[in-house]
Amino acid sequence: MAASPGSPGALRRAGNEEFRRGQYGPAAELYSRALAQLEAAGDASAEERSVLLANRAACHLKDGACSLCVADCTSALELVPFGIKPLLRRAAAYEALERYSLAYVDYKTALQVDCSVQAAHDGVNRMTKALLEKDGVNWRQKLPPIPTVPVSAQTRWSVPSAQAPGANTAPAAAPRGEGGGSVPLGWAESPVVNKTAAGMERARVLKEEGNELVKKGNHKKAVEKYTESLKLNKECATYTNRALCYLSLKQYKEAAQDCTEALKLDPKNVKALYRRAQALKELKDYKSSIADIKSLLKTEPKNTAALRLLQELNRA
Repeated sequence: MAASPGSPGALRRAGNEEFRRGQYGPAAELYSRALAQLEAAGDASAEERSVLLANRAACHLKDGACSLCVADCTSALELVPFGIKPLLRRAAAYEALERYSLAYVDYKTALQVDCSVQAAHDGVNRMTKALLEKDGVNWRQKLPPIPTVPVSAQTRWSVPSAQAPGANTAPAAAPRGEGGGSVPLGWAESPVVNKTAAGMERARVLKEEGNELVKKGNHKKAVEKYTESLKLNKECATYTNRALCYLSLKQYKEAAQDCTEALKLDPKNVKALYRRAQALKELKDYKSSIADIKSLLKTEPKNTAALRLLQELNRA
């Protein structure tokens, strides 16, 4: 049965059309009317309300009303936890408000849900640089806790519903939002193939186990965890983490190689450049080490650790 012209579904679709035309205020008003109708009827599903809130948040973000965007995304996530779009939109709003640690947490959480979202990778890189500049090398110690996304949530957001044969929409809270009626934000949200979701989760768990072993000073065991993780997912951070362990174990060639692999994935990665410079210094390849530090300083000219290492290299 087709939705009536003033029904929540019709209002939502009309809002989507206004959004596509760049009419963000009218779109937000239509989403608000749909929400009000659903709540008045008392039979609103959490998924429907979450999508409408996330869509209205997109309007607020486009209009620069970042605090309103944060409020709507938070409400959407309370209804349906770990939704990709509310996480990304709230992260963007936090970033605009210069609340970088909160933006970092949301971008990292989004990557747990779908590690293929480039916007989240880019956001993490931007926030890392901003927080390093703001809080120094110990910036991670000031971060709020990053929630752990269960595998069930990852699968939920990644896989189209198999329980709606013939339906032309994805689940309301999936990354695509509303199938053909999703609200675009200029972000390519590629779905994760279901068969790799468990592997990605296992890779993340192994990396976290490696991180805990590093904190305890057990670098040799941490290397084993990172190695297993990399077999499942070649991630830049895992390579740089394993490189740190190799440096501690005085396995400098292996450390340099891991940093090279990391730089293939992220050519300006500060940790990879710094740790490769450290390894090359120990291998007495001073020229290459200096080149890495100079590359790093183009990205972060005030990086004190890099400046100190450059001084040491110039004296070598």
